[in-house]
Amino acid sequence: GSGGRPGARARWGPARAGFGSETGVPRLDRRAGGRVDAEAERAKASPRLADRRAVLAAILPNRREHEPAARASASAPHGAPQNEAPLTLAQGIQRALGEILERHPSALVFGEDVAKKGGVYGVTKGLYDRFGPLRVFNTLLDEQTVLGLALGAAQLGLLPIPEIQYLAYLHNAEDQLRGEAATLPFFSAGAYDNPMIVRIAGLSYQKGFGGHFHNDNSLAVLRDIPGLVVAIPARADDALALYRSAVRLALGDGRVVVVVEPIALYHRRDLYAEGDGRYLARDTGEVAELGRARVYPEPGADVLLVTYGNGVGMSLRAREELRRIHGVRASVLDLRFVVPLPEADIVAQAREARAVLVVDECRRSGSPSEAVIASLVDAGYDRPMARVTSADSFIPLGEAAEHVLLGIDEIVNAARTLVARAPARTRAPS
Repeated sequence: GSGGRPGARARWGPARAGFGSETGVPRLDRRAGGRVDAEAERAKASPRLADRRAVLAAILPNRREHEPAARASASAPHGAPQNEAPLTLAQGIQRALGEILERHPSALVFGEDVAKKGGVYGVTKGLYDRFGPLRVFNTLLDEQTVLGLALGAAQLGLLPIPEIQYLAYLHNAEDQLRGEAATLPFFSAGAYDNPMIVRIAGLSYQKGFGGHFHNDNSLAVLRDIPGLVVAIPARADDALALYRSAVRLALGDGRVVVVVEPIALYHRRDLYAEGDGRYLARDTGEVAELGRARVYPEPGADVLLVTYGNGVGMSLRAREELRRIHGVRASVLDLRFVVPLPEADIVAQAREARAVLVVDECRRSGSPSEAVIASLVDAGYDRPMARVTSADSFIPLGEAAEHVLLGIDEIVNAARTLVARAPARTRAPS
């Protein structure tokens, strides 16, 4: 009879194991079949995706109206602390994470060595003692496990904040973002989402501990995932503003937000000279707006330097050299968000300058600079523009890294060349 067939064995097995009678199993089978048929008919009657907007509706922000408490807590105002000492980037991130854990009981911070040790660079130091092992904990040394845990936690209504220890390690688990976290809203037509904030220590220029796996400077894997948000803080106040924005995007809109933290800037204190302390910053209480840049303006700028991450400090130092030695005035625009790009701010600031130079610490191929230039071309920008980048190379050990990484001299020389080609200003800047 049919009992020898695998399907039949699967059907009768539960009954013979004591989970229902042999007559009850067919009844359940018929009931399930009826449900399947009904859902099939409902699906057949559903409207088809008629145009691009209908398809993109499952990718664009999905306001989580079913989570009013989460939305309200994520939107609560932030006051700027009074009379506090300025912070390093690492201290700003640490404060931001502590603020999130304190305000949002659903938040969890986890990753490789983030608990008692406080991470490789001490960024999460003290959070374990403040919030305990149920909310700040270590994981296995496996990135698929880290992001897989984040996926499950998000489905349970929690706010996971996983850490990927180094940018190069993300490739071990990139499909957890590309094929799982980012696609769930798409395949469910917005019915489900995976709100999370993924912290990734990355980019180059750290001294004394290098090589490719600890200095990877490629963001290409993150740039083409639909719906993903990618932010890069350069200073402590940026970190606080961007993490507050990330919470609003995750809890309010169900977004997956990746924050790439520049390792070389974690403990940086000085900007122009040793001991000046001018790279430190105070918390302003700001919440960054998605797709908006930060501008360091220079009235009557000859050139706009568009940059992010390590490039912010390099561009500010290049600006000083251009002004002091070469008489060239430069504004600096920190993208803050590399996905989505702050295109409106880029174009608006570009029109205030005679030329645009994109300063990109990543490899020339697949870097954000490509999209920045494309946005200017699309907007009809007709003044000189160029980009300077690092080489299409892995990062070698020791001082050899300087041969392939972008340096300040390249920025200065490229800016001078652009300004020499730029038309003279015909009117005062608006």
